[in-house]
Amino acid sequence: MFSVKQIEGAIPTVELVDGGSASRAVLAPARGGILTELALGGRELLYLDRATFEDRSANVRGGNPVLFPSPGKLAGDAWSAAGAAGQMRQHGFARTLPWSLDDHGTLESGGAYARLVLRSSETTRAQYPWDFRAEFTYTLLGRALRIDLRITNETGAGAPPMPFGAGFHPYFAVSQADKARTSIETRATRAFDNTTKREAPFSGFDLTRPEVDLHLLDHGSTESSLSIEGTPGVRIAVRGSPEFTHWVVWTLQGKDFVCLEPWTCPGDALNTGERLIHLRSNETRALWIELSA
Repeated sequence: MFSVKQIEGAIPTVELVDGGSASRAVLAPARGGILTELALGGRELLYLDRATFEDRSANVRGGNPVLFPSPGKLAGDAWSAAGAAGQMRQHGFARTLPWSLDDHGTLESGGAYARLVLRSSETTRAQYPWDFRAEFTYTLLGRALRIDLRITNETGAGAPPMPFGAGFHPYFAVSQADKARTSIETRATRAFDNTTKREAPFSGFDLTRPEVDLHLLDHGSTESSLSIEGTPGVRIAVRGSPEFTHWVVWTLQGKDFVCLEPWTCPGDALNTGERLIHLRSNETRALWIELSA
């Protein structure tokens, strides 16, 4: 019923399968540890621009990119925190670096899993001077995929605590024709519009606009959902551990996706300090999110 298969190719992938629920997840460790495909109950949930996936010089547009150690954009692509400073591009470096497949298999209690690991290197230290281990375990069971994160500060004693934020950027497959019928659950009353760079009262989404890039300032929950009116069975739930307090909704006109993104902190947090997580030497923080349908 449950299986894990490594698939060779120009970009090797790892496939998790739950045959009993017609669910499947595909990971590409070498392409930023990204989840490229997710079918739950036989329905494919994610959009993927395969040309960007196959072009190793491009940021992948689609799937579920990993955002670490800084979701969002830094002012001037630069940061300064904990007595250190550096340069870093939008959403951090984890989504562009190769991860390693640390472990995979099936669980006696049910489910197929794969554990991917990213460790600090000369490349990461040039942007972010802490030593770390980021361990993401993807577990597929029934109509849900759970992602468990374990972030460890491996910097020696005496160094300042390691600040970080984490997030995900799932591109849910929503056709342009369906965007007017798509609803997203939120209790937010205020939002920062990243297209106009202004904060304003929030009363609802118009996903048909040329670009929607809204940061929900008072979402008030660590979960949300996306559904399409008039399409039975299309309700995707996203929920996370208590750290995931910042939610972003993004889409572009003419593109068949809507992103519903859980982050632990706002963009530019490595400069502002807002909602950053700090780890002392050899300390680990465990977080998680779950996608279900």
